[in-house]
Amino acid sequence: MVNQKTRALTLSAIFVALSFIGAGIKLPSPTGTVAFDSAPGYMAALFLGPSYGALTSSLGHIFTSMNAGFPLSAPIHLLIAIEMAFFAAVFAIIGKRNLTLAIITTTLLNGVLAPASLLLFPGFGSGFFTAIVVPLTVASALNLSLAALVYSLIRRTKGESYVDKK
Repeated sequence: MVNQKTRALTLSAIFVALSFIGAGIKLPSPTGTVAFDSAPGYMAALFLGPSYGALTSSLGHIFTSMNAGFPLSAPIHLLIAIEMAFFAAVFAIIGKRNLTLAIITTTLLNGVLAPASLLLFPGFGSGFFTAIVVPLTVASALNLSLAALVYSLIRRTKGESYVDKK
């Protein structure tokens, strides 16, 4: 029991560190907050479960936003971090059954639904949505695909029992 908890916490710390590194690998976007910070969060979701993935993904977004100077304001980025936590949990739940469906679903949630939710706030109009939806959708698909690829390769190499042991 202690070994499993220590293993999970150690892996979680590694995923958070990778998320910090990924926050510095930016993709072109109007806000400067689109990066490879969420791939480690999605990996944590698959390897460790929804709660670890949620924590890692939300911290990843905070790292990226902080790196960019919180361009949409700190409260908005806190809301986005909460969305990222939810998306990672969804990815973990669906991904255990069907990785392809998980990638598609979570790409749509993060790439389309997340920027659409900002339309409810003053100052974010259809112009912002139009400008951010393509880079965010592409980045989401890349982050999710990378996480799924790493998970699949390790699962194939080490065996499902190693990966799914909690």
